Amino acid sequence: MKIGVIKEGKVPVDRRVAFSPDRLAALQLQYAERISFKVAPSSIRCFSDQEYRDQGIEVDADLSDCDVLFGIKEVPVDQLIPGKTYFFFSHTIKKQAYNQTLIQAVLAKNIRLIDYEVLKNEEGERIVAFGRWAGIVGAYNGLWTYGQKSGLYDLKRAKDCFDRNELDRELGKVQLPPIKIVVTGDGRVAGGVLEVMNTVGILQVTPVDFLHKYFDEPVFTQIGAEIYNRRKTDGGFEKEEFYKHPEKYESHFLKFAEVSDMLIAAAYWDPKAPKLFSSDQLADEDFNLSVIADITCDINGSIPTTIRPSTINDPVYDIDRETKEELPAFGKQISISVMAIDNLPTELPRDASEDFGNQLSQYIIPALLEADSPMLEKATITLKGALTPNFEYLSEYAYGPSPDRTT
Repeated sequence: MKIGVIKEGKVPVDRRVAFSPDRLAALQLQYAERISFKVAPSSIRCFSDQEYRDQGIEVDADLSDCDVLFGIKEVPVDQLIPGKTYFFFSHTIKKQAYNQTLIQAVLAKNIRLIDYEVLKNEEGERIVAFGRWAGIVGAYNGLWTYGQKSGLYDLKRAKDCFDRNELDRELGKVQLPPIKIVVTGDGRVAGGVLEVMNTVGILQVTPVDFLHKYFDEPVFTQIGAEIYNRRKTDGGFEKEEFYKHPEKYESHFLKFAEVSDMLIAAAYWDPKAPKLFSSDQLADEDFNLSVIADITCDINGSIPTTIRPSTINDPVYDIDRETKEELPAFGKQISISVMAIDNLPTELPRDASEDFGNQLSQYIIPALLEADSPMLEKATITLKGALTPNFEYLSEYAYGPSPDRTT
């Protein structure tokens, strides 16, 4: 089997890659008799072409002789090679209109598309993801935003740090007053946030103490859905019911917004679930949040202040509490500063890529060598020019007319 690593073609550019040079070298040694690797040259990738060559990896723009191709973001339609197996984040499984032409081209070109987002183990848990790094960079950016807004300290941007080690050294500059930070979520993303909180040395306290006690040092608390949601009928919470019928619940988050200075949002949100708070509540005298780092970046979703994604080059915008209108970053001291970058791991591409490649090496490469891997079969969206049974719900989207893209 010959495996190729593509050059990322999506704009804006993404510097991440599926496998680092060290990881490919280790795989080439481990599977010397069964797999060979080739990497397409790229001037934007976080690892240089020479770093791959130094590890004995072939670098060649022609990947037509490869059986399987690995990327990160969506592949431009004109760069898809017919008849190949592709791994990348396709952003098609929710019928995203902006990628309808992509899924149609994949079908027309007889490509087997396997989406990282639907690769899961027997327990239904995702096995390859960048979530941890989104949490790390998102928390760092939240602290950067607070420093910019308060003028208390000045951190280097995450994108300008060479790697995690440099980012951690920058965190040593953080000097916080006795503020309170609330972190939502309990998955991989939230785990990354907690790594940053621990690196800075911010004390973690229970939700009850967070709400009711005064602290003379900065503190944070981590809350799951069961803490900030309650059933409309009786105020109770049942996890299985909440995830099946979130519309039966209402938010109980406002009490945290009234005592917190910063929110770091790292929780998955279902559109049928309640929002954390309403736009009207922003103007309440008791609403205390001044910085929101929305790692989830659901536009007009769980956090009403997230009205658009921000970008790596322009990471923060403000929301006026009274008018709800967007202001320039740090335009008013009393406005709410929002960091809502939707591709956070790209800011630490070397570390994020190394970790991602380790996950692929552990789970996906062995599965590719199986005669029929159930895991890969379940994650295959298209095969032999058709949708697979698990993804037939995309039929109208995949086979229907493309949207009018002239406006």
